[in-house]
Amino acid sequence: MFTSGLTPKIWQFAVSTRALPAVFFLCFCATVSAQDGQEASQLQALSEELSSKKKAIQIQAIDQLAASGDERVERWLTALLEGELYRRKGDNRIVYATKSGKLLALKDADTGEPLEEVKKRSVSKLRINNAIRTQLKGLLGTLKLKHPDANIREQAVADLVGKVESAAMPEIRSIYQSETNADVKEQLRLLISVHDLENGSDEQRSEALSYVDGNLHNPVINALRNMSLNAEDDTVRLQATQLLSQAEKKLVWYSRLETLFFGISLGSVLVVAAIGLAITFGVMGVINMAHGELIMLGAYTTYFIQQLLPDFMEISLLLAIPAAFCVSGVVGILIERGVIRHLYGRPLETLLATFGISLMLQQAVRTFVSSQNVAVINPSWMSGSWAVNPALSFTLNRLVIIGFCLLVFALLLLLFSRSGFGLQMRAVAQNRQMARAMGIRSDRIDALTFGLGSGIAGIAGVALSQLGNVGPNLGQSYIIDSFMVVVFGGVGNLWGTLVAGMSLGIANKIIEPWVGAVVAKVMILVFIIIFIQRKPRGLFPQRGRAAEA
Repeated sequence: MFTSGLTPKIWQFAVSTRALPAVFFLCFCATVSAQDGQEASQLQALSEELSSKKKAIQIQAIDQLAASGDERVERWLTALLEGELYRRKGDNRIVYATKSGKLLALKDADTGEPLEEVKKRSVSKLRINNAIRTQLKGLLGTLKLKHPDANIREQAVADLVGKVESAAMPEIRSIYQSETNADVKEQLRLLISVHDLENGSDEQRSEALSYVDGNLHNPVINALRNMSLNAEDDTVRLQATQLLSQAEKKLVWYSRLETLFFGISLGSVLVVAAIGLAITFGVMGVINMAHGELIMLGAYTTYFIQQLLPDFMEISLLLAIPAAFCVSGVVGILIERGVIRHLYGRPLETLLATFGISLMLQQAVRTFVSSQNVAVINPSWMSGSWAVNPALSFTLNRLVIIGFCLLVFALLLLLFSRSGFGLQMRAVAQNRQMARAMGIRSDRIDALTFGLGSGIAGIAGVALSQLGNVGPNLGQSYIIDSFMVVVFGGVGNLWGTLVAGMSLGIANKIIEPWVGAVVAKVMILVFIIIFIQRKPRGLFPQRGRAAEA
C-alpha cells in the first residue's frame, strides 16, 4: 500500500483533521515523481535485446541506441566494446562492472553512481563477437565526427581512414558537406576517397583517383596497390598502377631524405660529444679517457635540475646548459690541476690516469646517486615531430640537437678567432715554447682549456639526455666514437671535427639498413684505420706543434 510509508502519528493526525484527501494527493505526487526519477533510459529499455544471444537482435539494438541521441551513448558503446557492461539478474538492469578482488564492483550505467559489490553469478556479461566490435568502432568514430572540438573530430577521421564500413558512408558524406573546419574537411575527403577507391561507383572511383594523385598516405598507397592488382576495368587498373608508381618513387626519395636527416642528427651528436675532446687533445696533447664521464656528469646535472625544479619543466633544459658546463668544467679543472699537470710529456701515463679517473667517477655515481638508469623528461617544445608530409617527418628533439650542435660550433669558432683567450690557446697549441717566451702562462691556458673542453662535454651530456635514459655508463657509449671523430677530422681542428662527425654519422646511417648497426660500426672503424694509414694527421692537419710532433 502506498501509504505504508506514513508514520502512525501522521496518519492519526490526517484522520483527525479530515485532511485525508490531501495526504492521498501528496503520496500520489511523490510516487509519480519517484517513477519519473527512475525512468528507464534507452539503454535500460534495450536490456533484453542487448543481452540476446542472437547477434542480429544485438546489432539492431546497438543501432537504436546510437540513433537515440542520448549524450551518454558514446560512454555506453565504449563500455560495451571494452566488456564492462553487465546485466544484473535480479532486475535486468544494465550496469558497469569492474573487478574488485573476487567480487565485481557495480556502477549505475545511467548516472555512473557506485552500487553494491556482487559475486559474478549475480550478473551476466553482455557478450559481443568480432563483427559487432567492428561495428562499434565504426559507430564510435562516427559519433566523434560530430564532436564540437575540431581537434577531436580531425583525430576521429584519421582513425577511420581505410577502416570505415560502407553502411556508414552516407552519414559521413553528409557530415563532409556540413563540416566548416578546413583541416577536418580535408581529412574527411581523404577518408571518402580511400573508401571510394575500392567500394565506390565508377564515378566515385574516378573522382577519388583524381583526388589521390600525388597523395602519400598509407591507406591511399594500399588502396592503389589493391586496385592495380584486382580492378576489373583495364583503364582503372592502368591509372591506379601509374599513380602507384609515381607515389613509390616519391616514397623512395623521402626515405633517402629521412636517412640523411638521421645521419645528420647522429653526426651532430658525435660532433657535440667529440668537440670538447678535440680541444683538449689539440691544445694539450692529452688523451682524456674520462671524457665520457664528463659527458655523463652533464647528463646527471640535467636530471637533478629537473628534480629540483619540477614546476619549471619547460625551461629546466635551458637552465641545465650553464649548470652542466660549470659542473663538468670545474671537475675538469680539478682533474687537470690534481693529476694531469704532473704527467705532461708522458701520454701513456696520462691515458692510464684518466682511465682510472673515469672508473672512479662511474663508481661515485653508482654509490651516491644510483646504479639504475634515470629518465630525463623532454620539454613539450622538444616532444613530437614535425610532419612535412605523410611520408616524411622530423622528430623535434633531433632537430633541436642539430641546431644546438651548430650553435655550439659557431660560439667556439668565435671564441677561438675573436677573443684574447682563443688567441693564446691557439698560440700554445702551435708552439708552446714560443708562447711562453712571449709571456703567455701556458699552465693557466692548459687549465682553462681543459676546463673548457670538459664544460663542453657537460653540455653534450645535456643534449644526450634528451635521446635516452641517463646512467653511469652513458659516457662509455660515446668515448670511442669521439676519438674516431677527432682522429679522422684532424687533432684540434674545429672544422675537421664538424666535417668528420657529420660524415661518419651520415655514412653510418646509410650503411646500417644494408648490413646492420654492429657491422656498420665495424666497417666505419676499418675505414678510419685505413684512412689514418694514408693520412695520419686526418682530414685537416694541425699546424705548428701538432704538425711537428
